[in-house]
Amino acid sequence: MPLTYTSGEQIEVYRFSIPVTVGVPLAALFLQAFLPRRLLFFSIFDLPLLVTIFFAMARRNPISGLLTGAAIGLVQDMLGAYPIGIYGIAKTVVGYGASSLGVKLDVENAGARFLVTLGFYLIHQAVFFAVARGLVNLRMNWSWSHDLIAALANAFLGVGLYFLLDKFKQRA
Repeated sequence: MPLTYTSGEQIEVYRFSIPVTVGVPLAALFLQAFLPRRLLFFSIFDLPLLVTIFFAMARRNPISGLLTGAAIGLVQDMLGAYPIGIYGIAKTVVGYGASSLGVKLDVENAGARFLVTLGFYLIHQAVFFAVARGLVNLRMNWSWSHDLIAALANAFLGVGLYFLLDKFKQRA
């Protein structure tokens, strides 16, 4: 599926009900916090990141995407083992970027969603690594092979998840 440029008049902006806006990210955070403890393979997925990308691309408002990413990232920081702010910064960057890109490209088809998720997963990991190593001074190692496999897995899961979440969209 080709990525196509979309003019300002063709852009569909969506909104979501309050229960969806709050419930979907909380469900993703809950599943991310508890499923990897029971199912070890699930640790490769980042559901809060996928939800951040989805809401940012659907709303197509950089400020909204930025705030969504920051809120989801900070709650994920509170539930995880890393210092507060690392996921917050990484998901803020992704939320802003995904919503800005959603304005420029047709992100409603599976191919575009796959590529956008793949790219933003890698950007998320790079920002996370840079903040963790550079600002917080955590000892971490970068593994291109692991991150590339994780990016592909998240992109495949993301495409399916986005089509499922499309059912909650409301035209603005």
